[in-house]
Amino acid sequence: MEEFMSANPQTNSKGAPALSLYHLLDPKVLANPYPLYQRLRTEDPVHWDPYLHAWVVTRYADVITVLHDFSADRTPTPAHFAAMGLSELGPIAQVMMRQMLFLDAPAHTRLRGLASMAFTPARVAALRAHIRDVVDDLMRPLLRRGRMDVIGDLAAPLPAIVTAEMLGVPTSDCDQLKQWSADFAEVLGNFQHNPDGASRTLRCVEEMTLYFREAMQGMKSHPREGLIHSFMSAEIDGDRLSEEEIIANCIVTMVGGQETTTNLIGNGVLSLLGNPVELQRLRADLSLIPSAVEELLRYESPSQHTARVAPRDTLLGGKRLRKGQAVIAVMGAGNRDPERFADPDRLDLSRADNRHLAFGWASHFCFGAALARIEGQLVFEAIARDTANLALESGPIVWRENLGLRGLTSLRVTFDSVERGVPPEAPIERKTSGCPYHGSS
Repeated sequence: MEEFMSANPQTNSKGAPALSLYHLLDPKVLANPYPLYQRLRTEDPVHWDPYLHAWVVTRYADVITVLHDFSADRTPTPAHFAAMGLSELGPIAQVMMRQMLFLDAPAHTRLRGLASMAFTPARVAALRAHIRDVVDDLMRPLLRRGRMDVIGDLAAPLPAIVTAEMLGVPTSDCDQLKQWSADFAEVLGNFQHNPDGASRTLRCVEEMTLYFREAMQGMKSHPREGLIHSFMSAEIDGDRLSEEEIIANCIVTMVGGQETTTNLIGNGVLSLLGNPVELQRLRADLSLIPSAVEELLRYESPSQHTARVAPRDTLLGGKRLRKGQAVIAVMGAGNRDPERFADPDRLDLSRADNRHLAFGWASHFCFGAALARIEGQLVFEAIARDTANLALESGPIVWRENLGLRGLTSLRVTFDSVERGVPPEAPIERKTSGCPYHGSS
């Protein structure tokens, strides 16, 4: 959470808009940030942005360098907030300081090692058939209706259900989990301090902390398999996670598990609607689904940028960065870098060598990536297989006012259903015990 300078970037000496990510505050730029990213990549790929007090890095290779070598320890401490006159936000800092997202080795290595024991590839793989059932349950009434809000009816409920089941909390809490996720995402995705948003995030953090503390207490007397129980049980050489570490990382797992998948699905459907030839290719060849998901992640990355800190005085792209300076690595720009991806502004669902940056890089690579991929693959398979004549309803496309986490507020579409012998009964009520994660290894 950084304060902007009082001056706003308008134009440079030549009358062109000044280079700055600040322009993302303009809804028109937020709707299509890629011309801005292109200017940054070509005119000043390692750019000092005085309005954000940070270096902005936009080339693919430079973004990798920042993600690999620079410090992730950039969250304000309670003392920092107090010095800014924002001491009331101390509880937010207390949580974020314990989240693996904001830690460097060895603290990050320890925490991720313990957390990974609760998130093994075998456990994630065991979920595929179950997630397919959840997708079918969500799609069944939508197919009968012939229209949906992709976000509200599918992209948001799916990861909320899956995340609740993975954590081991009641799926009846999904609506609350979604709201908390959206509120906490504001502090993860925006640079500016918004007093109203900060107050909402503070209340959200307090409520989530209480929720997960009570869930842990319940696990002690009535153990139930899931990430919370696994976090509580994880141990390496006698080292275990503290209660505060478990709460903090339940929060970041809950938020990351929902935000990434919701934005992948919503952005992906919009991208396919804008590229009907590619959508038809997908309908004709469902074997393209895995590569299609990777291309949709590259083309409209759910996470557009992340912050790091220069660990020492260093040179990057011919610029001298001083130790402690903030650096914004723009993955959304790196994923459109023509030096790495041929014809990067074209959606190509069969693109080869598609090592995108949507899930980050190196030690901070998203450890929920496999789960997000499975959810995305099953949703796009269902849409490609079970719908025809997919079209946008009339009305504006509105992007969420989140500069780093790129997603839509809603996406209303109509379609014809492709008969697949779908039974007409109502969706099955989901219960935590029905998730094959529980008890798997």
